[in-house]
Amino acid sequence: MVHELSESLGLAIDAKSPFAKNHSDEVAVVAHSMALAMGLPPQAADLVHIAGHLHDIGKIGVPDAVLTKPGPLTREEWAQMRRHPEIGAAILRPVQTMREMGVPEIVHSHHERYDGQGYPRGLRNRAIPLGARLIAVADTLSAMLQHRPYRGAKKFEEACAEIGKCSGTQFDPRVVEAFMSVRDKAHQSIVQLREACCFQEKE
Repeated sequence: MVHELSESLGLAIDAKSPFAKNHSDEVAVVAHSMALAMGLPPQAADLVHIAGHLHDIGKIGVPDAVLTKPGPLTREEWAQMRRHPEIGAAILRPVQTMREMGVPEIVHSHHERYDGQGYPRGLRNRAIPLGARLIAVADTLSAMLQHRPYRGAKKFEEACAEIGKCSGTQFDPRVVEAFMSVRDKAHQSIVQLREACCFQEKE
């Protein structure tokens, strides 16, 4: 039930933005594959999967005009957008099951960077929950593969190369290594999700 609810909430958040179809599903699936590749037990990998579906739930507190803006954000708008990890954690903390699983902390930390230059708290290295470090890579991959009004979608190989370049700065090198080991599976999963979405829209 927790997983089904998380998936539904992720879809609801994605529906707020015309640029984020399947985004939460893609993040959840890719992060789950990486978690297993790093040797996490199935139960821990499932927790990462749930957090992947919910990582952007805080965007419910971001004005629609910012989420749907067809162009780069202003400094003020970017500040509003950067609040979504904190908002998301605040939404999830009152739910005992989520709190016991550690999901709010993962959601709170998914935009932190391995080098400490992320937000909202400037955490670095292993101070960032492993689930958040996994989701950071999956989130960036999915975002790069999606079209934006101010930039085109990258090809999968280009996105992989960019993730590799950011190993040790934006991303945990061990997580990047895990991603590279499952990159073909990740690509296949994303293609399948997008094909399923297109099929549903035609019905």
